[in-house]
Amino acid sequence: MRYANVIVNISQGRVDRTFSYIIPPELENFIHVGSPVRVPFGRREIHGYVIGFTDQVDLPQEKMREILCVDEKSVPLEDQLIRLALWMKETYGCTMNQALKTVLPTRRKVKKRTQDPEISLLPDHEVPALNPEQQRAADGIWAEIHRKEPRPCLLYGITGSGKTEVYMDLISRIIAEGKQAILLIPEISLTFQNVRRFCSRFGDRVGVMHSRLSAGEKYENLEKARKGELDLIIGPRSALFAPFPDLGLIIVDEEHESSYHSDTSPRYKAPETAIKRAQLAGAGVVLGSATPSMESFLAAMDRRYAIFTLRHRAVPGSELPDVTITDMREELRSGNKHIFSRLLAQEIGERLENGEQIMLFLNRRGYSGFISCRSCGTVMKCPHCDVSLTFHVGRRLVCHYCGYTTPMPETCPVCGSPYIAGFGTGTQKVEGLTKKMFPRARVLRMDMDTTSRKNSHEKLLASFAKGEADILIGTQMIVKGHDFPRVTLVGILAADLSLYVNDFRSAERTFQLLTQAAGRAGRAGKSGHVVIQTYTPDHYAIETASRQDYIAFYKQEMLYRELMHYPPAGNMMRILIQDPDEQAAAAFAANIASLVRRDYKMEHPVIVGPAEAGISRVQDQFRQLLFIKHEDPELLRRIRDRVEALEGCARQIEVL
Repeated sequence: MRYANVIVNISQGRVDRTFSYIIPPELENFIHVGSPVRVPFGRREIHGYVIGFTDQVDLPQEKMREILCVDEKSVPLEDQLIRLALWMKETYGCTMNQALKTVLPTRRKVKKRTQDPEISLLPDHEVPALNPEQQRAADGIWAEIHRKEPRPCLLYGITGSGKTEVYMDLISRIIAEGKQAILLIPEISLTFQNVRRFCSRFGDRVGVMHSRLSAGEKYENLEKARKGELDLIIGPRSALFAPFPDLGLIIVDEEHESSYHSDTSPRYKAPETAIKRAQLAGAGVVLGSATPSMESFLAAMDRRYAIFTLRHRAVPGSELPDVTITDMREELRSGNKHIFSRLLAQEIGERLENGEQIMLFLNRRGYSGFISCRSCGTVMKCPHCDVSLTFHVGRRLVCHYCGYTTPMPETCPVCGSPYIAGFGTGTQKVEGLTKKMFPRARVLRMDMDTTSRKNSHEKLLASFAKGEADILIGTQMIVKGHDFPRVTLVGILAADLSLYVNDFRSAERTFQLLTQAAGRAGRAGKSGHVVIQTYTPDHYAIETASRQDYIAFYKQEMLYRELMHYPPAGNMMRILIQDPDEQAAAAFAANIASLVRRDYKMEHPVIVGPAEAGISRVQDQFRQLLFIKHEDPELLRRIRDRVEALEGCARQIEVL
């Protein structure tokens, strides 16, 4: 007799396994791998998925139960996506149900749709010819993905080098083969220009996925993909699971972006999940960036990835902008306490007189209240972990890696200056000061407050692109992937804010943000200028970003990672403990640390912490952090599985 192995729809670890059911004769021809079914489970009926078949079971025949029916209301699951879900379960330590719910679309009633604003703005468009450098990259990638055992391809190109044109060329070749493509983008704000360009090239067979779509709109696109009615889907990480019948190419644009990392279970990383899905589908995968992640560039150096480089800007006569680093310590000494340096204020005035556009980028990503000296630029750091200390109530400075605590100093320990404090400002304040200094300027602000409504991103960006504003102020959402020909000046305010967050990747994040921001200026043959305002002008992340010198940054940063055994030079796992009882959370975290030291002492894992998390209490849950380092990632996975099986507080575990 033939039995179906069913994973039931309960997201709990203790039932995260398959159960065998008899296949009734009348359903024999309707049940396949991936079929959604209704099955008896205890005293109730529940939903599940068939993930395989067997001829042998452990229970006697009289105790076996039958599948009740195929659940027509659910979406059939493809074998390829089942295998991807299984891989995610093992790799990221989630339950099978959590993995299945991530890769499966949910059926929703579809309301009548109105035309997307992106589509209505489409101009007539001619296919641009690739320049020789782009053509070499496209041909090289095409050859690589058609090898017998293709490697992931890293397309490393400076800002404005025309990576998008290479993507479009590759997609057109895939479509010509009768296959489909997925283009992942990291931010909803990047959707506007991408959709315009790709719809201009590929017509109405392009689907869009992002969080502002209704569930029905998302489902409609997924159904079109399943039926072969689309050739391309563009969207953030969830678009990776589009059920294309003959997937040929996955492109991950701006592959370094942290938004590709899911912060809910399963805590998957979209670039490496894209590589696995491409392997399962027999498809090619391209990771593109002007500032590749350390992990991806190391893989390219080790020849695990094939690397293709674009070293020049695509528009003839367009060069990288001139960059000036302004030392805000000197501004303070000269009596200037304004948010704008004297140089930046002068440059803004000149660009406005010339009818050119300006972008002001407020670098607030990861702001967590670090303390620094305004006179000499010294930042208060943990002596053990080399990450910034965070200011807490009671004038305490705390390291959220190891728990080190020290009182807030009254003066700078290096130069003795009394000008030591945390600092920060918001986009609204910058907007107000800008309007006060330049009352005739037309100013737009783009942040979470001004983009909360559906299509608000597109409207703001379209307005700026049409020249309806002179100055665009915003956070990181304005500086990545956008191409505004009239922008000739970019001002980067508070470059240090992301440099000294309590994260070992802070220098990498800062280099990426500053390089991306600088890349917005001078993209259409006009000379561009970038002003970086900082209290630490000699930091290597800022110096190399000003030159857009990724190689120099990579070498310096890798030395730091090797010294501290941080990824990708080493392997590290983060364990977050949460409980409504503060003492219970701390005790459970301490118990985990003791267990690992005792049971894995022969392997010598390095344990850092436990300590309070950066935000020590969220929704009445007290939070403790614990880090474990080891050269062997498999050991960390074994520890992860062991810790997940413990009874006690809620926990989130991620191998970094």
